[in-house]
Amino acid sequence: MTDTAADSPDVQRALERFTTLYPKLIDLSLERMYRLLADLGNPHERLPPVIHVAGTNGKGSTIAAMRAVLEAGGHKVHVYTSPHLVRFAERIRLVGSLVDEGLLAELLRHVEEVNAGKPITFFEVTTAVAFLAFSRIPADAVLLETGLGGTFDATNVIRKPLATAITSISMDHMQYLGDTVAKIAQEKANIMKPGVPCVSVTQHEDATAVIEATAKRVGAALKIQNRDWRIQSDERGGLVFTGEREIWKTPEPNLLGRHQHQNIGAALAALEQAGFALPAFALRGGMRNIDWPARAQKLKDGPLVTALSWACELWLDGGHNEGGGRVLAALIDEYWQGQQLHIVAGMLTTKAAEDFLVHLAPRAASFTAVPVPGHAAAYTPGDLALAAGRVHFQNVGAANSLMEAVERIKSIAVGRYRVLICGSLYLAGEVLKENS
Repeated sequence: MTDTAADSPDVQRALERFTTLYPKLIDLSLERMYRLLADLGNPHERLPPVIHVAGTNGKGSTIAAMRAVLEAGGHKVHVYTSPHLVRFAERIRLVGSLVDEGLLAELLRHVEEVNAGKPITFFEVTTAVAFLAFSRIPADAVLLETGLGGTFDATNVIRKPLATAITSISMDHMQYLGDTVAKIAQEKANIMKPGVPCVSVTQHEDATAVIEATAKRVGAALKIQNRDWRIQSDERGGLVFTGEREIWKTPEPNLLGRHQHQNIGAALAALEQAGFALPAFALRGGMRNIDWPARAQKLKDGPLVTALSWACELWLDGGHNEGGGRVLAALIDEYWQGQQLHIVAGMLTTKAAEDFLVHLAPRAASFTAVPVPGHAAAYTPGDLALAAGRVHFQNVGAANSLMEAVERIKSIAVGRYRVLICGSLYLAGEVLKENS
């Protein structure tokens, strides 16, 4: 589960200084990254074997599944993901544990000294910190998640990964990646490398065309779901993965939602293509112990849970884009029929709120908009409530805090009911910080 401890003061101060080194939060380029890595002695060229993952939705779940299975099989694994929910150390895992705060502070100081105030974005400099950590500690694999896109993402400096993987692609970050699925798919597909196998889940036909063309141009062996590999439910409630060389059976994963089966399949396909042997005990143990908070997570403790009626379940999900809205709608239809559902959401203005919310509107008894604490680029509750009204939510309101939203729901809910907090990973982080 998520560690709710705060970053140490030394780590906090260093991270705050890193935010001042470049005028833009996001400016996709590899020039600054290559310059800093060269000054650090090119740690990215001394990493354990890498599996590189890009996509719009499902990257984190795919990496969490790979990590769980590999670790259950006795492998030592490093992991780099983003963003974090509660504290920065969540982004960097070293052989099974979050990076130690003392080591993290030391690495941040060293990279800051080497960078010497030169322009670089926060994500670039912190990715360099992760690479430096990974290069110093032996492991069997590095599981590496892109931050944004792929082509010019700071993680896209690995020349010869063991394998690459592309998870579900949908509309998100259009201001950086393009305004069509095909353009976004091109950015993701550009993590492919010559002679390196790439696995992809089933995609929109426009994305598939781009991914196939890129694989052919680059010289990557592309393995597509339902053509080269499959993931299916079996009659006993588990899953069966059928790849090019392996047939692996697993229990139902510890991740709620049928959409997660696709992510599990991508994880197993990537591990197969990377050449990992996965004994039955590793598959069993891994699937039962996948840890990926704020993805259809039921909250059991904390002030919000206490404030709600005994007849209520409180759930948390970091979904925030059009694809995430579709996934949540499918989860509601599959698991949550028969009880009232009340939505609480806060979102950043970088997301198309209506594209996300339209999938949830027909399934909810009410909608309450809340702020995302600490983020100026967030919809005001009033503006988000207006967006919810435009997609025809029932009983739309706004609240100044999560606790105020809970009190509003208690005043209108009938019988047994569920509350789902969603719309932003940053909001999810605040919820976990206060209610775990």
